[in-house]
Amino acid sequence: MRKTIIASVALLLASSTAAFADASDGKVKIGILNDQSGVYANFGGKYSYEAAKMAVEDYGGKVLGVPVEVVTADHQNKADVASNIARQWYDTEQVDSIMELTSSSVGLAVQALSKEKKKITINTGAATTELTGKQCSPYGFHWAYDTHALAVGTGGALVKQGGDSWFFLTADYAFGYSLEENTGNYVKENGGTVVGSVRHPLATTDYSSFLLQAQSSGAKVIGLANAGLDTANSIKQAAEFGIVAGGQRLAALLFTLAEVHGLGLEAAQGLTLTEGFYWNRTPETAEFGKRFLERTGAMPNMVHAGTYSAVTQYLKAIEKAGSDDADAVSKALHEMPVSDIFTDNGKVAANGRMIHDMYLMQVKKPGESDIPWDYYTVLATIPGDQAFIDPAKSGCDLVKQ
Repeated sequence: MRKTIIASVALLLASSTAAFADASDGKVKIGILNDQSGVYANFGGKYSYEAAKMAVEDYGGKVLGVPVEVVTADHQNKADVASNIARQWYDTEQVDSIMELTSSSVGLAVQALSKEKKKITINTGAATTELTGKQCSPYGFHWAYDTHALAVGTGGALVKQGGDSWFFLTADYAFGYSLEENTGNYVKENGGTVVGSVRHPLATTDYSSFLLQAQSSGAKVIGLANAGLDTANSIKQAAEFGIVAGGQRLAALLFTLAEVHGLGLEAAQGLTLTEGFYWNRTPETAEFGKRFLERTGAMPNMVHAGTYSAVTQYLKAIEKAGSDDADAVSKALHEMPVSDIFTDNGKVAANGRMIHDMYLMQVKKPGESDIPWDYYTVLATIPGDQAFIDPAKSGCDLVKQ
């Protein structure tokens, strides 16, 4: 009997040790790295952190029997700051995966470091298609949207409405370049022309000289290839110059619910934009939105909901793999369909792009909004295989030709 008890205890200890070996360090640790004090603070920021914590709580707080922890930091929109934080998280703080990564320069830098360290990154805030193009990684995933999807949605809609000549006001870094290039290519492929462009520094406060160049170009559409407060301030100052009143149209190429709320319906009404999520689209998204609002005081945009989805899918992948080993988790992420409050038909392609439907929206007039945060009319659903680049044409060397 004594030998049987000892053997049983030994077996139990061995099983316990094996379980903890499958989840390194006896826990799973997720880092949310983004802009929390600059132009993208509402675009992602503290709200993405809350979305990540909400996902962990809804999952039960554990995976493979060990606790899941979420940490966060502000990268200040600086790639070197982000890389230093990521390196410290990986080397000394046992972080297993980094997510959100608002701003493309940061997303590319951290994904490259994570490839070297064999760690999973899931970009929900960065936009550049290079993340799943020439700079793709076997451990890198791109979740909520990208510049190609924005170009197909907003750019495509305006070209069809007669906006066939464009001038771009572009944020002077990787995201802006990618958004301008993708939209410009799409405009030209559909018979339009690009008459010029001008680049502005990130987080500038005076857009007057840039807007005057756009106005004098005579283009039918001024494409705002920027985001966050940069876009909101561009729109405000464009009104002061009478640009829309003069017959030109503004295309907010990356504008989300957070920025519409900050700008207000009076100023934002009529804008056409593209998002991957809208809280008031289905009963399920509305229920999630209301829970998020109670928690944060704000309704989620596609970055916040995308972060919730990414964290949830990452935990599901660990469960499926039976381990938090990056190779095993990456394999599971590629194999598993994505079905949650963000999308019900998502799939991860060989280049790490999560392909899902996008939505073309128009901002309502003040009198058309019946309840708080009800800002959009959904004009069209853009199927995922149209919204995103064909993986075989992405330039990613992970895709078998």
